[in-house]
Amino acid sequence: MKAKANTGRRDAELSRRMILDAALVEFSEKGFSGARIDTIAAAAGVSKPMIYSYYGDKDDLYAAALREAYIQIRAGEQELDLQHKSPEEAIRALVSFTLNHFKSKPWFISMLNTENLHQGTTIKKIHDVGEIQSRLVQELEVILKRGQSDGIFRQGIDPVDLYITIASLCYFPISNAHTLRVVFNKPVDEDDWLEQRRQDAEDMVIRFLQP
Repeated sequence: MKAKANTGRRDAELSRRMILDAALVEFSEKGFSGARIDTIAAAAGVSKPMIYSYYGDKDDLYAAALREAYIQIRAGEQELDLQHKSPEEAIRALVSFTLNHFKSKPWFISMLNTENLHQGTTIKKIHDVGEIQSRLVQELEVILKRGQSDGIFRQGIDPVDLYITIASLCYFPISNAHTLRVVFNKPVDEDDWLEQRRQDAEDMVIRFLQP
């Protein structure tokens, strides 16, 4: 009986995961208004009633997908193990990860763009979003203090402002790739070009932090 219960729990977890993965793609590609529960159900290999049972209506599913987008990037940052790197290595690793995450998971930027078009109305209702974000802020604060103690970072750097700067430098080359390609004739699809943007972003942030 216990084995059946465990199997049922695993099946439910897998179904939830597949629904969220499909929802992230659908909402990011078509926006909130264009996304369809039918399409999400088909992509996840589940029924519409199952989606409603697990997540509620379309608004609730969108909120769950948006929350998942934040959870995934924070989880990826945790795997960097920044606290066991030198302050400069930690900052460079965070910059590199952020750019790579935006590139490898383009739905993340699309979800944020959709939510900003909706003036952040959904994210205001996610009760633990501040807690999800606070993990990185606390970690950055420790890294900055270590760098200041070592004399390699200057005083007065706010960890939230620093992360906004890092995200901004990594965001634009990915979010505006199509217009950059046309307007400036930049080879945005070439790995070498994006690798140079990553190196430049790392250097700019480190120089900003130096005394």
